[in-house]
Amino acid sequence: MNRRALFPSLLLASLPLLVGCPSAPKTVGPPQVRVAFFPNVTHAAALYASQKGLFASRVGSAGRVEERVFKAGPEEIEALFAGEVDLGYIGPGPAVTGYLKSKGAALQIIAGASSGGAALVVRKDAAITSLKELAGKRVAVPQKGGTQDISLRHALQTAGLAAKDKGGSVDVVQFAPADVLSLFQRGELDAAWLPEPWVARLESELGAKVVLDEKSLWPGGRFSTAVVIVRSEFLKAHPELVEKLLAAHQDAVKAIQAQPDAAREAIGAKLKALTGKALPDPLLKTALSRTEITADPLKESILTFADWSKDLGYLREGREALTGLVKE
Repeated sequence: MNRRALFPSLLLASLPLLVGCPSAPKTVGPPQVRVAFFPNVTHAAALYASQKGLFASRVGSAGRVEERVFKAGPEEIEALFAGEVDLGYIGPGPAVTGYLKSKGAALQIIAGASSGGAALVVRKDAAITSLKELAGKRVAVPQKGGTQDISLRHALQTAGLAAKDKGGSVDVVQFAPADVLSLFQRGELDAAWLPEPWVARLESELGAKVVLDEKSLWPGGRFSTAVVIVRSEFLKAHPELVEKLLAAHQDAVKAIQAQPDAAREAIGAKLKALTGKALPDPLLKTALSRTEITADPLKESILTFADWSKDLGYLREGREALTGLVKE
């Protein structure tokens, strides 16, 4: 074929590309909704809502709910920063840190989840009966910068002590709560500041003793141990989905308050599914009795956590920089 005959053929072949080919319409499914929580009693509302399918039923066909489980707050905050978590249950310490680290852009607290349910527990043969006797001891927290870490370090300050990384004598180390059980058993830890049900498990399974219930440090014994946060970009893009998720959370809180025995069964079933271990009902009952499940964020205690974090050197700013943290 000569060049003159070839040119019209190429032109005709390219016309569909020039004018655009009709294509099948793209199908866009409902948005993905990533909900995060821990296998802790302080996250009982999330555990109950998950076990009973409340998140999925409230969201319905408007979204696709995916649940993600974390062991500590700082790692959940990093996942939120990466856009991998949309709504999460978390301690107030990491929530405050995440808010300030992002200059208020990354997240907001939209509800409370629990009050109490955290304590300093010591190995049965450790001969520790007070905070002052933690000098020279090895004490575990779930993660550095987490809520229990902040509470422990503040309590040490009040007792005239400090962690080794701050020039003191208390060796504060981080371990997942499940690992603390085996470390207590081997005598490699003297104490731990943990949330429930891990405190009750250490008591029941290893004979550990509670030296200090964190409630004793707070006015009226009420303080935030878990809140519900939402990724700001997700809230802006899908406010209706956030409302549905918040409704599921409130449903769970009301159900736990109204029917604690039935709720405990559901919470226990979810904990077993997540950890592979069924908790004896009396143990779970004890853990829940130390924990108030509430949708009240207990804002003043959150601001106090911010002040403690600043004093400890974790933050440069305190409560004055948290104007928009708690959604009104």
